[in-house]
Amino acid sequence: MNFTHLHVHTEYSLLDGSNKIKEYVARVKELGMDSAAITDHGVMFGVIDFYRAAKEAGINPILGCEVYVAPGSRFDRESGRAGGDDRYYHLVLLAENNTGYANLVKIVSKGFVDGFYYKPRVDMEVLEQYHEGIIALSACLAGEVQRNLLRGFYDEARAAALKYEKTFGKGNFFLELQDHGIPEQKTVNQQLIRMSRELGMELVATNDVHYTYESDAASHDILLCIQTGKKLADEDRMRYEGGQYYVKSPEEMEELFPYAPEALENTYKIGQRCHVDIEFGVTKLPKFD
Repeated sequence: MNFTHLHVHTEYSLLDGSNKIKEYVARVKELGMDSAAITDHGVMFGVIDFYRAAKEAGINPILGCEVYVAPGSRFDRESGRAGGDDRYYHLVLLAENNTGYANLVKIVSKGFVDGFYYKPRVDMEVLEQYHEGIIALSACLAGEVQRNLLRGFYDEARAAALKYEKTFGKGNFFLELQDHGIPEQKTVNQQLIRMSRELGMELVATNDVHYTYESDAASHDILLCIQTGKKLADEDRMRYEGGQYYVKSPEEMEELFPYAPEALENTYKIGQRCHVDIEFGVTKLPKFD
C-alpha cells in the first residue's frame, strides 16, 4: 500500500516538535516512502532546509503549513485567556505547485503582519484571496470541522466543510482522519466518514507527527514542559498522550485505518499532485517600473 505523511511538525514548530529534518527524511526513506510533507505550526522557517534534504535523499518534498484560522477577522483582538479554544482553528495547507507555494508564503506572512494575536492567524478573506494552487486538509481535533463535531454541532461542522471546499475548490479540500488512541478521535472519525458520503468530499488519513521515532516520546514530553513552564510531575499540563505522534510506517497506518483504505490511498495521490521547484543561486529582484 502507498502512503504519504501529510501532517508533520519538525523542530521548526518551536518547543512543540522535536522531529529533526535530516532524521525525518532519513526515516521516511528507510520506511520506503517516496514523498513527505512539512506542515509546521503557523511558520515556514524549515521549508528550505527540508526541501534540500528531501531532494538530496530522492524524496519528493511537499511544502505546507498548519495555519491558525481566526473564527472572525484576523484583525480581531478580543480579550480572554491565552490559548483560549475559540481564538483560532487549525487548517493544513499544502502547496500543489509553484503558484501554491507563492500563495502559501503570502498567507503565512499575512498571519504575522496582520493577524498576530498569541499566534499568527489568518482568516477566510486571506484564504479566499490566495487559495490558488493549494490543497487543504481539515487538520486535527482543533480544526473547525472537528471542533464542531466534538460539541455535537453536526450541521455547523458540515457548513464549515462546505465553506472550505468552496474556498479551495472541489477536490482540493479533504476531511482528515486521525487516530492516536484518543476516544474523541474515534467518535469524530465516524462522523467525518458520514459527512464524506453525504457531501461527496474525499477523506485523508494522517498521523500528527511531532517526533521521529516512537522512543522519542519521553524527550518530546520534556520539550512540552519547557514550552508550558511546567514540571513532568505536574498533573494538569499539556501532553500528547499515548506516544503515537511519530513517523509511522505505511503498514502501521493501514492497521489503524482498515475501514478507510481510500483515505490512506488519497495521501499518496495528494503527494503525487504536489510538485514545487525552488531555484537556488539566482538573484531574484522584483521588477519596478
